[in-house]
Amino acid sequence: MKHLIILGDGMADWAVESLGNKTLLQYAHTPYMDMLAKNGRTGMLKTVQNGFHPGSEVANSSILGYDQNEVYEGRGPLEAASIGVDLEPDDMAIRCNIICIEGDHIKNHSCGRLETEEGDILIKYLQEHLANDADIVGKYGNIIHFYTGVQYRHLLVIKGGCKHILCTPPHDVPMQPWRPLLVKPDLEAEATDPKKTKLSATETAELINTLIVKSQELLANHPFNIQRITEGKDPANSIWPWAGGYRPHMVPLTETFPQIKKGAVITAVDLIRGIGTLAGLRVIDVEGATGLYDTNYEGKAQAAIDALRTDDFVYLHIEASDEAGHDGDLELKLRTIENLDSRIVAPIYGAVKDWGVAGTPTADLEPVAIAVLPDHPTPVAHRTHTNEPVPFLIYANGIEADGVQTFDEQACQGGSYGLLEKDCFIKAFMNIN
Repeated sequence: MKHLIILGDGMADWAVESLGNKTLLQYAHTPYMDMLAKNGRTGMLKTVQNGFHPGSEVANSSILGYDQNEVYEGRGPLEAASIGVDLEPDDMAIRCNIICIEGDHIKNHSCGRLETEEGDILIKYLQEHLANDADIVGKYGNIIHFYTGVQYRHLLVIKGGCKHILCTPPHDVPMQPWRPLLVKPDLEAEATDPKKTKLSATETAELINTLIVKSQELLANHPFNIQRITEGKDPANSIWPWAGGYRPHMVPLTETFPQIKKGAVITAVDLIRGIGTLAGLRVIDVEGATGLYDTNYEGKAQAAIDALRTDDFVYLHIEASDEAGHDGDLELKLRTIENLDSRIVAPIYGAVKDWGVAGTPTADLEPVAIAVLPDHPTPVAHRTHTNEPVPFLIYANGIEADGVQTFDEQACQGGSYGLLEKDCFIKAFMNIN
């Protein structure tokens, strides 16, 4: 049996009054996910362990069975793995958004969805000026390096930096004043960590805050931003580092599950690429995959089908619903959910449903078990992640159905798997054979 996880990032939501007090999954037209739930088994999954922020790095690695108490190091090191930055033991890697500041407030966390090529221009500009800034080098040494990531999501590495700092994810605070949200040292956590770093938590926080302020001075007059303002677009006028840590120690899935001899991850998001890389999965790039509502759904579906012919395990990640939730766009999020159903689940199910079935042209191919779930809710009314359990379905030819008729947050509470947490989901899924 081969195994495919289809992950609709942020797809879960709260009940919405304008939708008749239904959630978006309840309201959306999703005949294929409902069919798989009706003919499969369902349940709820707690993807965010107690004490952890409901970030995608926590939720997605938890879905794959990783204990956050053992592996959690924030987004930065995962994104370093994604773009091929090999961290040294004393490196602290931190996610570095390019955001839009308007007046004294954070207008948005993505400055109007930069293209990667545009972000690359600004990151190289910041590397040239900030990494060689006389004040910074004179006080801290030559210890910082900016790396281009994807779209507005980039990477900052601080040699000898301390991870015990308190940062605010920018997507959590749209339209809030930015100065009170600057980085602060976590002195309590620093005091209990046996790892000693070149910079203290206080020095690391001061350095990052200096970089934020200096980036605003540099980017304000950059020709790229002057042109954007002329065109009525949000300027990309500040960096915002958050979620830093050291290189995590993740045991590859091939060592945990003997069923997986070869696996793949398909995503447009560098964070998920990093998780997949550290989990021992090969990364499949799909042309036109954007991480937004306009992503190449058909290309990603075909990439998953092709990968299942050679690989034992595929993790197919679709980001669009999460971004729509962050934007607070109800209609767009409904559309992304329906797109996932009609343009991802439907063609994949149609392609693999007869694999291994006697008397069919694909009888010689190994059958495929399919799981569908979000990683966390991103409610449109809240515009950021929450930590409620999410619904999941598991389908395979011959599986005993549990009577649940639809795939949504309410129906799956009555599923036969009940409420799972930690590595119970991935173990249950991998045991389908």
